[in-house]
Amino acid sequence: MNALVTGGASGIGAAVATMLLERGARVAVLDRETAGAPEGTLALKADVTDDAAVHEAVDRAAAELGSLHTLVSNAGIGSVGSVEDNDDDEWTRVLDINVLGMVRTARHALPHLRRAAAERPGAVSITQTCSIAATAGLPQRALYSASKGAVLSLTLAMAADHVREGIRVNCVNPGTADTPWVGRLLGQAADPAAERAALSARQPLGRLVTADEVAAAIVYLAGPAAASVTGTALAVDGGMQGLRLRPAGS
Repeated sequence: MNALVTGGASGIGAAVATMLLERGARVAVLDRETAGAPEGTLALKADVTDDAAVHEAVDRAAAELGSLHTLVSNAGIGSVGSVEDNDDDEWTRVLDINVLGMVRTARHALPHLRRAAAERPGAVSITQTCSIAATAGLPQRALYSASKGAVLSLTLAMAADHVREGIRVNCVNPGTADTPWVGRLLGQAADPAAERAALSARQPLGRLVTADEVAAAIVYLAGPAAASVTGTALAVDGGMQGLRLRPAGS
């Protein structure tokens, strides 16, 4: 398998790239800063808001890997606040990265994926990193939730558009994951330890999701074991979406 992972130099993306390498894949990483790209990957520097740079990086990945079988569209940013707390410029910036960044990457990857699908039916896929924020109302996450809701809808529409071309499209919905972005968010809190405890407690498993756990779900959806899976959102959220527990001790 030849794979391209966006946002692959840190957090969930780096975990995905590492796991794909361990399974024998050849992996290219596209990121704004490539210093953290896992050893053994082809590191390509590009910003997903720059269509020309994305086009060049995707074409280079396909050329140097020899083909492209899977795209993991993971690049994204977070945002905190209600609808009153971010101005139009910030809404535009986050949606440009989290939604249009996936659109740009897929647009330029699709010609390569179609060629691979003709040669290896069932082995070609796009997997997008979405969020529990797409399906659950979270406080102080209005902009982020809107962007991830768009990613969920985009995933379903793309799955319908490309299923007959032999290209599967799915997404993974992590709960609160222990990533660098969450670490920075905790660092800004008045009481980081209390904030971490609160984030952990809202997931029924009682802890944050790990980057490796999210990566394992992404790698499954990207690979041939999921050959009959398309148009699916796989939750990796510690039970946050589906479980309604009684308070402890009751």
